[in-house]
Amino acid sequence: MLKINLLPIRQLKKRAKAKKQLFSILFLFLLVLALLALVGFLQAQNIDTLEKRLASLNKEKDSYSATLKRIDELKKARAELERRTAVINKLQSDSSLTVRVIDEVANNVDKKRIWLQSLNQQGSSLRLTGIALDNQTVAQFMDKLKASPFVNNVSLTNSSLKVVSGRNLKAFSINCSVAHPVPPKPPETEKVAAK
Repeated sequence: MLKINLLPIRQLKKRAKAKKQLFSILFLFLLVLALLALVGFLQAQNIDTLEKRLASLNKEKDSYSATLKRIDELKKARAELERRTAVINKLQSDSSLTVRVIDEVANNVDKKRIWLQSLNQQGSSLRLTGIALDNQTVAQFMDKLKASPFVNNVSLTNSSLKVVSGRNLKAFSINCSVAHPVPPKPPETEKVAAK
């Protein structure tokens, strides 16, 4: 006798296999959801911790704001004092330069052969006008000025004949620049390498 199995075994096996795959996929999906929820929870905790830390740092920063403001005020006051000191030093330097230049000019004038009519200094520019007996006297005066450490770039801008008390004299105008002399550099010593 033959037995015929009319039950659809293959279909049942396929259905069982499909159910297993479906449950596996569902389990993996739930596992992924659980992992994502865990990561989200940890990130939320991390964000909360960072926000609390940021709030405490902002409080600490605010506590230093008065000190920082005071430091800025002190920096501004210091810059203003340095500016004022620089102005005072420049004024002292310029006034001492003017005194030195007048002294140099006075020492170089041949009082019997040359007479200055005006001396005008504006900043580093000096203009001298006067009368001399002749051109040679003017040239000697210019050479003496050129030799001065405080006077530079001496140039004759005008020379003309002028009659004074019936005598023919030379009227002149000299332009030059004035500055403090540059201090000499100390001699450089040669470095000997130790062997």
